[in-house]
Amino acid sequence: MTYVDGFVAAVPTANRDKYIQHARDAAVVFKEHGALKMVECWGDDVPEGQVTSFPMAVKCQPDETVVFAWLIWPSREVRDQGMAKVMEDPRLQPDVNPMPFDGKRLIYGGFEVIVEG
Repeated sequence: MTYVDGFVAAVPTANRDKYIQHARDAAVVFKEHGALKMVECWGDDVPEGQVTSFPMAVKCQPDETVVFAWLIWPSREVRDQGMAKVMEDPRLQPDVNPMPFDGKRLIYGGFEVIVEG
């Protein structure tokens, strides 16, 4: 079964175009290092919760939009090897392709796929 990395971030709404370019550049690198697919989604209907929510999880400010993204890998092993290469890839270093959002509020994790339909 495939393996998925998931991400949630708060991106300044004014940085939408910068974020899209950042994501497009990153997608090339992730795919070169083994990812099958990268999907980036700009929040459109992301309500504030009373107990938990995407906006609360990333401390989204009024001038920010929640982004939800995921990478699909063929396996955990390919992901581990590929992610190590991605982190070293010069095209994604902060001085070349800076994150247009506060990376300290980025939530991410790896997930074993248990149902795929």
